[in-house]
Amino acid sequence: MGYFDAASGVPPHPVARQALLASWDEGWADPSRLYREGRRARMLLDAAREAAAEAVGCRADELVFTSSGTRAVHSGIAGALAGRRRIGRHLIVSAVEHSSVLHSAEAQEADGGTVTRVAVDRTGAVSARSYADALRSDTALACLQSANHEVGTVQPVAEVARVCRAAGVPLLVDAAQSLGWGPVDGDWSLLTASAHKWGGPSGVGLLVVRKGVRFAPRDPADERESGRVPGFENLPAIVAAAASLRAVRAEAAEEARRLRELTERIRAAVPERVADVEVVGDPERRLPGIVTFSCLYADGETLLHALDREGFSVSSGSSCTSSTLTPSHVLKAMGVLSEGNVRVSLPPGTAGAEVERFLEVLPRAVAAVRAQLGAVAPATAVHEDTLVVDALGKLCPLPVIELAKVIGEVPVGGTVRVLADDEAARLDIPAWCEMRGQEYVGEERAERGSAYVVRRVR
Repeated sequence: MGYFDAASGVPPHPVARQALLASWDEGWADPSRLYREGRRARMLLDAAREAAAEAVGCRADELVFTSSGTRAVHSGIAGALAGRRRIGRHLIVSAVEHSSVLHSAEAQEADGGTVTRVAVDRTGAVSARSYADALRSDTALACLQSANHEVGTVQPVAEVARVCRAAGVPLLVDAAQSLGWGPVDGDWSLLTASAHKWGGPSGVGLLVVRKGVRFAPRDPADERESGRVPGFENLPAIVAAAASLRAVRAEAAEEARRLRELTERIRAAVPERVADVEVVGDPERRLPGIVTFSCLYADGETLLHALDREGFSVSSGSSCTSSTLTPSHVLKAMGVLSEGNVRVSLPPGTAGAEVERFLEVLPRAVAAVRAQLGAVAPATAVHEDTLVVDALGKLCPLPVIELAKVIGEVPVGGTVRVLADDEAARLDIPAWCEMRGQEYVGEERAERGSAYVVRRVR
C-alpha cells in the first residue's frame, strides 16, 4: 500500500513507539511532586525538553510542550499579541499560512485588531520586501511558515526575520512541516511545531518563545509549562515526541536526498504521462517529499477515491473535495489551477517501486475520471457575437470542461462567456487560460453567479 500523505501525518517512527511504551511505565506520576515517582517523571520531562530544544536550536527554558501544533500556534500568536499590545494591534501573516494561523488572524480582527495578508508569487513564496512593505509602527507580530504544507515551497524565513528584527517586530515561525528535516534558520522570535509531522505521536506540540520577547499568556494562570499553556503534561507522548525528533534528525540528510530524487521523478513523469497537468510549487526551494499537481477536467474527490482503490493515499487542495466546497486558500493565493489537485507527500522509507507503481496507476485513474465527467454536454448560445456557455449550478471542474469543449467553435479573436456560480471557477478559468495560451478578459456581473469572459487567441 502507498501511504503518500505525510504532510498530514507521518507514520509513527519505531523510536517513538519504543519511547512511548518505556515512559508509560516510568513517567505516569506528577512531575511537579517531590517524591520519588514525581522526581523520576520530572527527569524524563526535563530530558525530553532538552532534546527538543537541541533539535530546535534554542534554550530548554524557552520551549514548552502543548497539546497540539494548532494549540501552539494559537497560544503563541495570542500571547505575543497580548505582550505587545502597547505597541499596537497590527498582525502580519502570509496568504498561504496554515489554517490555524489564519484563524488566529480572524480572531484578531474580530477583537478589533488589524491584519495584513502578504501575497505570494506563483510558486507560493513570499518576499522579504513584501514583509518590509507590510510593517507599520503599530505592528505587534509577524507570522511566516517555514515551508508550505500543500505545495512544499520553502519560505525565505531568514531574510524575513532580518527585516522584522530591524524593525523591532518579533517573527513567529510555523515550522510544523520542516522541523523534522532540520532547524529553522534566521533570527526568529517564536516557533511552533507538531510531533505527528515528524513521526511522533499526535497530541504533542512545541512552542518556543525566545528570551526577551514580550509574551503574556491568554489562558488562566497555570503553574505548568512556564505558565504559557495549561494542563497536565502528557509525559509519555512528550518523551516519544522528543525521542523521535532526535531519531529522524539523525536520518534526515540521507532520507532527504533519497526522497528528493523520488519527487523529482514524479515532477518529471506526471506531465509526460498525463496531458493538461500543472505541477505547482517551487521546483528548487521545496521540501524533499512533497510534489503537488493539478489535472484539468478532473474532479478532485473522484480522483482521490480512484487512487485510493488502487492502494494510494494522497491528499488534495481541490475545491471539490469532500472537506470543503471552496478552493484551497493556498492554490487560490498562488493563482494556479485547483481542479483535479493531487498532493503527494512521501513519508521516510517510501520505496522507489511504490512511486513507479503510482506513476503507472495515475494516468488510468485520471483518464477514467475525465471520461466520466466528459459525458456532460455544454449548453451554449450565441449572444451578441459571443458564445455563451451556461454552467450555472455545475461544480468544478465542469465549467472548465464546457469551456474547453467550445473554445474551438469561435474564431480567433472571438470570445466565450462562461456563466458559472461555483466559487472555483473564479480561480480555475484564468488558470486554464494561462495553461492553454488563451486570453482571460475578466469577470463580469451576471443575473446569477458571474460571467467569465475568455478570448480565443490561437
